[in-house]
Amino acid sequence: MPLRVLHLVGSGVSDFFCDLSRLYAGDSLRGTRDPERYDVHVAYVSPDPSGGGSWRFPADLSASAIESAEPMPVARAMERMVGLGVDVMVPQMFCLPGMTTYRGLFDLLGVPYVGNTPAVMALGAHKARAKAVVAAAGVAVPAGLLLRAGDDATVRLPVVVKPVDTDNSLGVTLVRDRSAYDEALRTAFMHSDEVIVEEFVKLGREVRCGVLELAGELFCLPLEEYAVDPQDKPIRGHEDKLTRGADGDLTLVAKDSAHAWILAPTDPVVEAVHAAAKDCHRALGCRDYSLFDFRIDPQGRPWFLEAGLYCSFAEKSVVATMANAADISLDELFRVALNQAIARGV
Repeated sequence: MPLRVLHLVGSGVSDFFCDLSRLYAGDSLRGTRDPERYDVHVAYVSPDPSGGGSWRFPADLSASAIESAEPMPVARAMERMVGLGVDVMVPQMFCLPGMTTYRGLFDLLGVPYVGNTPAVMALGAHKARAKAVVAAAGVAVPAGLLLRAGDDATVRLPVVVKPVDTDNSLGVTLVRDRSAYDEALRTAFMHSDEVIVEEFVKLGREVRCGVLELAGELFCLPLEEYAVDPQDKPIRGHEDKLTRGADGDLTLVAKDSAHAWILAPTDPVVEAVHAAAKDCHRALGCRDYSLFDFRIDPQGRPWFLEAGLYCSFAEKSVVATMANAADISLDELFRVALNQAIARGV
């Protein structure tokens, strides 16, 4: 019998996170479709302050299918999922509650799921806490301060100012001039109650490393390097990652050869980054997979920037792209992850 696989999609927080989730999950549903192996279902969550109709079970992720699916409160949605007899859940939510609270619901339901636990996701999503944990494991991290509204701190420029718990470079500013510092803080506080003011690591390169757990062993994937430049683009911004097309739909930017590319395994930075990524994976308590951003200084030393502890199993997602470069197909990546989750249980 085919495995009953539930993709948990959407967001109860905002339309932006709903659109981001739909973007990746839609690609995943297309890329992993195998009716003989998987009986696929979708649970879609949307913003609803009342909670009275925030869950739907559409036939697919088209706007028409979502609109025509019956909205229901969480209690009925839980009954529906129990009735489906789901074997495994694939998390496709990128908002903080989606990465934590919604995953926890499946712990309560006794349904195994792919990827990291709510506690690990919460740790990885909070950049300051994640930095502290990996630093304690011996990984180099930029010095920084964690500020809350009203805090006063003297900093030495240049610094990077960033919200503590946002992705896709929302609210991130490189400050070289003192006159721009207060505005950078205001921008960051628009996205979070806490802000990191971080030492700017002089640019050599910027890379991302994915780690897989395969048969109980950690396996580092080929690195992806991003287009940065000391003068014109010293850090990557939100516009380098996501944009909206003329139709209003989100589009992935950092997926073409002008913005990102896979490094050869013989590249001199690979060994040091792989070692640091494994240390990060272990220190944060990750399982199944993990993903880390590193800044490489001019001397070739990797500095941990942040963790992205999710994988959508979309053909365009970073972990899938890296795995493909290691001759691990999306089909194999997905199958192994599902089987590991089912074998592990709840």
